[in-house]
Amino acid sequence: MISSSLAARPQILRPRQAPAVIELRPRVRTAILLPSGSRFSAGAPNSMETVVRTLAGPLSDQDVRIFCCAGAHDHESPGVETLPSSGPSRLRVLLDRLRAFKPDVIEHHQQVKQATQVSRAMPEAAHLLYRHNALKTGRHWIDTWRYNARYGRMDGLVFVSAAERDLFARDYPDLAQKAWAVPNPIDTTPWLAPPEHREPVIAFAARAMAEKGLAEVCAALPAVLDRHPAWRAVLMLNDWEEHGRWAQPHVTPLERYGARVTVLRSAPLPEVRQQMKSAAIALTPSLWAEPFGLTAVEAHAAGAALISSGRGGLREASGPYAVYLDHITPQTLADAIDRLIEHPQERIAMAQAAQRYVMEAHSPEGRAAELLRVRQAVRLQRRARAA
Repeated sequence: MISSSLAARPQILRPRQAPAVIELRPRVRTAILLPSGSRFSAGAPNSMETVVRTLAGPLSDQDVRIFCCAGAHDHESPGVETLPSSGPSRLRVLLDRLRAFKPDVIEHHQQVKQATQVSRAMPEAAHLLYRHNALKTGRHWIDTWRYNARYGRMDGLVFVSAAERDLFARDYPDLAQKAWAVPNPIDTTPWLAPPEHREPVIAFAARAMAEKGLAEVCAALPAVLDRHPAWRAVLMLNDWEEHGRWAQPHVTPLERYGARVTVLRSAPLPEVRQQMKSAAIALTPSLWAEPFGLTAVEAHAAGAALISSGRGGLREASGPYAVYLDHITPQTLADAIDRLIEHPQERIAMAQAAQRYVMEAHSPEGRAAELLRVRQAVRLQRRARAA
């Protein structure tokens, strides 16, 4: 089944938010801890680092330090401190730097083990675990007990969508009141392009993995390209070095289309952005529940009309401004692509509405304000318990 909704103005979907601000722009001294392996390079960021960087801009009035691994020389952000990438000295150096900084809140991105180690060593600070994907669930009661103990050490947990937060609340009901949703922001400035007068291009940008729907996309494209000879496709496949062996057999049959199908393997972000800014149609047919769907938001900002599975946080990413497929198969994908090709005015109207939506709903200023409220809330709760 295909569903989409067009409206004159965007409808903003709002997950449960943090408590109201008690002070006006309170200064919360915050240490942001990136996981081991994160270098926070502006030139080669991963999606997690992009979110951290985007949220940091509107909070420049805050006292923030970002702790990452050594190795990059283009952090392009103030307050960055580098650590050894690995080894026994990493935790010791990190704790020494944190004690010198004396943060009110320590925001642990992704890594649960590091978060529990640091929270034990620095109980005077409030601790936030910021997850960019799902947390593990217990396979049996011992696992459940262990994970409850680990997550329970945190003063709060931040998830990148209401969908992820609700999954956590279902699996860990005793910790549900500690869980917040702060959906990912996007700085639309480098992505913006007019949705009108696009190239006849179908774009797919994702990791080269089965759960992203790559096999279904590759199987759907031949029928579309045969029916619409003026149209082309570009596949931007990230992490090719790791997943290329699985992906190549699905991509190879498209070689018969020659220049009409472009395959970019682990392309840099500026190239991906440029491709998306010219494509008329983008695909996000994920087979699994995406934590949020930053690729979908980027496609909207770039002015492409989106076909999406809507799984996980993807509906929060796109609101009512995507063609949603209840079942992802080569046939449903091909039918949805045909529909957008054959109805250009509908395609353009949806792309225009989606672009407006992401600029408002996922603005860095709005999301940063939500995150600041969470930081303030856990700081106040920590101080109340210590009093």
